[in-house]
Amino acid sequence: MYSPTARLLAVLELLQSNKYMSGTEIARRLEVDVRTVRRYITTLQDMGIPVEGERGIYGGYQLKRGHRLPPLLYTEEEAVALALGLITLQEFNLPVDAVAVEGALAKTERVIPETAFRRVQSLRNAIIFNPSAYITQPPKLVHNKYLVLLSSAAQEQTRVYLSYRSWHGDLTNREVDTYALVYNEGYWYVVGYCHLRDDLRTFRLDRVRDVHALPIKFEQIQDINPLEHVLKSIALSPNSYSVEIILHTSLEKAEAVFSLTDGILEEVQDKVILRRNTSDLDWLAYTLLYAPFRIQVNNPPELRQKLFDLSAKALEMSRETDI
Repeated sequence: MYSPTARLLAVLELLQSNKYMSGTEIARRLEVDVRTVRRYITTLQDMGIPVEGERGIYGGYQLKRGHRLPPLLYTEEEAVALALGLITLQEFNLPVDAVAVEGALAKTERVIPETAFRRVQSLRNAIIFNPSAYITQPPKLVHNKYLVLLSSAAQEQTRVYLSYRSWHGDLTNREVDTYALVYNEGYWYVVGYCHLRDDLRTFRLDRVRDVHALPIKFEQIQDINPLEHVLKSIALSPNSYSVEIILHTSLEKAEAVFSLTDGILEEVQDKVILRRNTSDLDWLAYTLLYAPFRIQVNNPPELRQKLFDLSAKALEMSRETDI
């Protein structure tokens, strides 16, 4: 036995698959009478689905021209949000069926309006995730319209106007050629060529105060790795502590322990220098303890103190105690 809900969805599927169907033909296929079909059509119309009907002996039904809608209706903003969530599931390898995610994304793209489809395609092509990064705090909220506008600008290679507040609190207005968007450790970043500074720059999206497209096309003048550029920018951006550590090992062995998320590695003669700016020394102190080679901390002295405190705690824990 088919439930009324299943038959209702079947009516919608028939209308999506055929340009025009008579009430008699729908009734025959669903094994119901024509009066029941009319009730189903009325229910669909009440749900906001644009079903058009013609009365009379040869009357029938069709979806309004240009509409192919799923049983669940989405606004363009909802469709973009859903697609972004599915893309994130793919990139972060969360414990869900990858085939199911890809299928859901394909179905979403197939039925959404053309404008929303272009937005989703721009997001897929412009956004880069760093799934290996540690997220130590809740993600920073950003305006969805900023993500959509900037990803579209990157896809269409259209310059944008950007009003931006820096880490120091300075507000500047600039024109930017957007190359890519990067998601790392709970933050969104924009990578692009800044015409105010005449150089490649990274902007944190939660510091953007306004953005709109400009009628200016651009060609990407630098072949870059956007994620690598963002990680390097983060490592060297102003912060509470400026870290410089000497690693007595080869660059290859250093890279096996420290990634770009940890800092910038520079090979100097027979050793490697690790540099980065940070506000949190605890994670770095613990990371240094795992390194299988000799390490010398040049700066800051607060990091040396944290390592001293950790060693004192480890020594205390290692002593035998009476039970």
